[in-house]
Amino acid sequence: MKDTFDLLVNTDFPPIKRAALETMQVNLGYLCNQQCLHCHVDASPRRTEIMSAQTITDVINFLEHKNIKTLDLTGGAPEMNPGFFTLVKAARDMGVHVIDRCNLTVLLEKGLEKTASFLAENEVEVVASMPCYLEENVDAQRGKGVYEGSIEGLKLLNRHGYGLKDNLQLNLVYNPQGINLPPSQDLLERDYKKELQRRFGISFNHLYTITNMPIKRFGSTLVSKGLFEEYMQLLKTSYSKDNLPGVMCRTTLSVDWQGYVYDCDFNQMLDLPAGVSANKTHINQLLQSELKGQAISIMDHCYGCTAGQGSSCGGSLS
Repeated sequence: MKDTFDLLVNTDFPPIKRAALETMQVNLGYLCNQQCLHCHVDASPRRTEIMSAQTITDVINFLEHKNIKTLDLTGGAPEMNPGFFTLVKAARDMGVHVIDRCNLTVLLEKGLEKTASFLAENEVEVVASMPCYLEENVDAQRGKGVYEGSIEGLKLLNRHGYGLKDNLQLNLVYNPQGINLPPSQDLLERDYKKELQRRFGISFNHLYTITNMPIKRFGSTLVSKGLFEEYMQLLKTSYSKDNLPGVMCRTTLSVDWQGYVYDCDFNQMLDLPAGVSANKTHINQLLQSELKGQAISIMDHCYGCTAGQGSSCGGSLS
C-alpha cells in the first residue's frame, strides 16, 4: 500500500482550535467482516488489532470524569469486539447518547444475531454504511454480495423499530465513488428514501454524505492510478471557509484501539497525535486536562472536511 503521509504533511490549511468537548469517538479495532475500497481505516477480516477489556474500562472511566454527551463507536466493525456490549451498556447507564457505526451485514454474522435487538433495547443510534441504493454500485465499492446483506440488515433494523420510532434513529452514510465530491445531501436523501421504500419497504431517518479522504486504502488507490494530485486539487478549489467553524475535530476527540487520542479519526489513521504534540497521549493522561482552546493538528487532508458542502461524521456541514 502506498502511504500518502508525505504528500499531505506540507499544508496551507488554516489553523483551527478546539471548542468544548462533546463527543468521544472510539475505534474498537480494525477487525471487520468487509474490506471496502473507500475505507480510510484499512479494515478487513484479516486485521487483528482490537481494543482490550482494560482499555474499554479506561474509556468508561473517561466518560464518567468528562461528562461526555455522545459516545461514537467505530471500527472496523465495532460490534465484532466482544467488549462492545459492555461499553454500550455502561455508557447508556450514564445517560450518554451512543452511536454505532454499523456496516449492516455484521448484524447477520454468526454469533451476532442478537445485536440488532440489543441496540434497540439500549436505544443506540445506528449510522449505517450504504453508499448507494443500487446493487452494482454498492458491490463495486464494498464487495460482491454486500448489497443483499445490507438490505437484509436494514429490514432487520426496521423490524426492531429503527427508522420508525423517534427513539430509534437509523441514519445512512453515502460515500462517492471515484474522484468526486458528494452531491447535495438533501436531494440524495429524497432519492434514497423513495427508492429503498419502493423497492424494499425500508424506512430510515437521515442520509449523511461524507467525502472520501486521500489517506490509507483510498489514498493509495489514488496514487496508484495517478489521480492523487487531481483529487487534492478538487478538494482545495472546492474549499469553503464557511465550513471551518463546524468541522468535527473542534468538538470531538478520537481514541484509537490502544486508548491514544487524536483530533479526528483521519488523524488517527495518519498517526498524527492530538494537539500538535510530537508524542501520543493516552486518555488516562487527559482526565484532569482542559482541551478547549488547544490547537488542532492539520495537514492537507483537512481540505476534505471543508470542500463543497463540507463533510463530517454527521454528514454535510452546510
